[in-house]
Order: sequence, then structure tokens, then C-alpha cells
Amino acid sequence: MTTYAIGDIQGCYDELIALLDQINFAPEQDYLWFVGDLVNRGPKSLETLRYLKSLGDRVTCVWGNHDLHLLAIAFGNDSKAHKGETLNAILEAPDRDELIDWLRHQKLAHYDAELGYGMVHAGLSPEWTFDQALSYAKEVEAIIHGDGAVDFFADMYGSKPNRWDPTLSGMDRHRYITNCFTRLRYCKADGSFSMKEKLAPEHIDDKKIMPWFQHPQRQSTDTRIIFGHWSTLGYRHQHNVWAIDSGCLWGGKLTAIALEKDQPIPIHLDCQASASIN
Repeated sequence: MTTYAIGDIQGCYDELIALLDQINFAPEQDYLWFVGDLVNRGPKSLETLRYLKSLGDRVTCVWGNHDLHLLAIAFGNDSKAHKGETLNAILEAPDRDELIDWLRHQKLAHYDAELGYGMVHAGLSPEWTFDQALSYAKEVEAIIHGDGAVDFFADMYGSKPNRWDPTLSGMDRHRYITNCFTRLRYCKADGSFSMKEKLAPEHIDDKKIMPWFQHPQRQSTDTRIIFGHWSTLGYRHQHNVWAIDSGCLWGGKLTAIALEKDQPIPIHLDCQASASIN
């Protein structure tokens, strides 16, 4: 039995299946973790969701920003929909409701004590321990899983507030938590987010920002964390984190790591660019 963590798919279904063949994935005994952004921009988001749903409890997923974007549209907020997205096949599918319900009941953060790994899509506020992060994630998960989903998705978008304050309440609190888990790359010395920059650190001139995982006061350093979201960063292992979005959508690689190993060795599949760009 092996548990594999796999980077952002974004609708690149054919590449996912090729990677699973490469690692000899056996659904009767192995497990898969996905760091989110299962859908959008790639050509086969519908096929991706159907396949992952079909694997049942063999799959553990956290939401990425593109997954929440799909849910927002499905729950009536299409204000941020734009050309270049590849979500209509899901929204118009005969099994749309079943797929949306399956996606809706995933999570923002995951931790497995036996394996000793946590997983998020993007990052953690430097003030949070991973236990605190799991608690804050559950606050938002309860809303999305429950009766508050429509109101949540109506007001989800935005980058404020950009600094953690435990007294935050209402949608300000929920938006901060959601942005942290699904959009964060860089933060400043005071812990506040900087959302505009997407390039890798070696290509950033602004010395006032740093990757979230390099913050000197980060409280989650004792937890091994797997994340995606940052395709320009590529695969990296440092500061007790594993970045595994290696840009399959853009013609990079799709990456898997086996979590039972103390020092996971990445398994990469070379990909062709699949993005629909307009």
C-alpha cells in the first residue's frame, strides 16, 4: 500500500492517467492525495472530476482556488467567470449535481497523523500552527458543506483583509482563511499577504516579501506540509514543505510523491501545454 500526493491537475486528465500508470497505481490498495485545482483551463475537467469521484475513499482532496471558483459559479455567483475557462462541460453535464456535491464536500486542509503529513493547496498564515490551521479550515468547511454555501460564495472573492487577526469575524474572517489556504504565495515581515506576485522568489525584485514558508516566525515549521498552487515555483523541498505544482497545465510536469518514505523522491511526468488561453 502506498499513498501518493499529486500536484495540480487543472483538467489535464490524460496526463493524470499517464502518471498513475507510471507509478503503477493500484486502486484496490493505494491511496491518492490531491493538492487542489483539480479543474479549469485544461481540456478535461469533467473527466477529471468523474474519475476522482469514482475512486471513492481512495482519494483525499483539498480545494484549490479554481475548485472554489467552480463551486461559486455552480452556487449562482458567475461574476468572476471569464473566457479561457473550461468549466462549462461540468456545469452542463447530466451528472452535474452529483459532481458538484462531491466537490463541495472536500476540504481546505488535511492532516494524517500516521503518515505525518499535512496538505493544503496554497499556504498557511505564518501565525498559525498546523493544528490551528485545521481548526480554522473547519470553520469554512462547515459553511460550504452546510446551508451557508450560497451566501459564502456570493461574497468569497476579494483580497481583504490581508493580515490575520484572531478577532476577525463574519465574512472577513472566512475570506481571509479561504485566501490563505487557496491563494497565498508571498507575505511580508508583519505576516500580511502580498497577492499580486506569482513568479518564483529568484525572479522577484521586491525584498520586502518572502514565500510564506520562509517567514522566520512561521509557527508550522514542525509539520511536514505538501502544497501546490505555485506553478512558477515548480517542485521544491525546503523548510519542511514540499511544493508539488510543477506546471503540467503549462507544459511542465505532473508530479507525484510517495508519502510513506521519510524523504520522498518525486516522480515526474513530462506534459504538453494544455491551457486554453484567450
